[in-house]
Amino acid sequence: MNVIDTLRSRGFIKQTVYEDELYKTLDSEKVPFYVGFDPTADSLHIGHYIPIMAMAHMQRAGHKPIVLIGGGTAMVGDPSGRTDMRAMMTKETIAHNVECFKRQMGRFITFEGDNPAVVENNADWLLNLNYVDFLRDIGVYFSVNRMLTAECFKTRMEKGLSFLEFNYMLMQGYDFLHLYKKYGCLLELGGDDQWSNMLAGADLIRRKEGKDAFAMTFTLLLTSEGKKMGKTAKGALWLDENKTSPYDFFQYFRNVEDVKVAECMKLLTFMDLEEIAELTAHTDERINAAKERLAYEVTRLVHGKENADKALRQARAAFGGGGDMPERTVPKDTATVLDVLVATGLASSRGEARRLIEGGGVSVDGVKVTEIFAPLPDSVVQAGEFVLHKGKKIRIKVVLG
Repeated sequence: MNVIDTLRSRGFIKQTVYEDELYKTLDSEKVPFYVGFDPTADSLHIGHYIPIMAMAHMQRAGHKPIVLIGGGTAMVGDPSGRTDMRAMMTKETIAHNVECFKRQMGRFITFEGDNPAVVENNADWLLNLNYVDFLRDIGVYFSVNRMLTAECFKTRMEKGLSFLEFNYMLMQGYDFLHLYKKYGCLLELGGDDQWSNMLAGADLIRRKEGKDAFAMTFTLLLTSEGKKMGKTAKGALWLDENKTSPYDFFQYFRNVEDVKVAECMKLLTFMDLEEIAELTAHTDERINAAKERLAYEVTRLVHGKENADKALRQARAAFGGGGDMPERTVPKDTATVLDVLVATGLASSRGEARRLIEGGGVSVDGVKVTEIFAPLPDSVVQAGEFVLHKGKKIRIKVVLG
């Protein structure tokens, strides 16, 4: 099967350029392709997940992945989807983040064997560019009028688009050209919010080199309301277990909307499409088995089988009683239930904790908490531990330590 058929059947593809031509190319040859990642944090997050899975499908089909770390472009900042200007990063911070990315990606794509993925850092060629030469050699192929119509610039125009950010499209286009010359790279993949920048790179190669080049974007992971998935009470859903624990990661996908389960299975796992159809055929309580399977498969891919097995045991214990219940430790001098909610991360702020208590959604050892500033019961303090409930879906063991 052509990898485009695989990606389309699983719901990845949003937009392509010269699709018929690209389809034939992917049928007839093994194509080097790349995905860019700006190292703006020391961990990937769920927003990176779909492009990484697409890379895995491409590599399994025999095509060569190039992981492009934006060590150079991160020093400018991508204006796409932003209403403000990104903070600039130091070279040392970027280098640290690059190493973190490599470790996490190793769970999805292989850097060894007959068709190994390669890692490039665009700082290697961008930071030493001669600006005048760059303008003469690359800038001549870019129309300012056309650039200003790009979606990635529109939201920034309202507050003021800096010339620094305006250069981002040229640099990303130059990345594609550099990888074409070094590896014969013909295809750039990325999220749909990168479409304008990706088109610029493919167009640059076609105009400057007279060679075929392609771009393909993927759907973004959205809720049924059209908002990006991956936002939790604690912030982003990270792939680093020190930022988002395997249990919390598991629980996020265990609690996705019923209507999103099949889509998440197709995009975020390697499960067979027929099995996905069978598991998600029902909209009654049987969908819970599909949710648990989704959560397990995604957690296994990101954190490994051992952590996925543990998260599954913890989740079942939290809702079924006994067993390996998830545990949090808070300072032994924590005085109120409200403070415990914040300290354990079950509430992101005291305001949210107060609303949870007011709504009757909090209990300690099975007893509902009715007072906002209710102290921990003496029996709990003496025992040094208790079970804290948040609504019907979350139950954890709290240790006073």
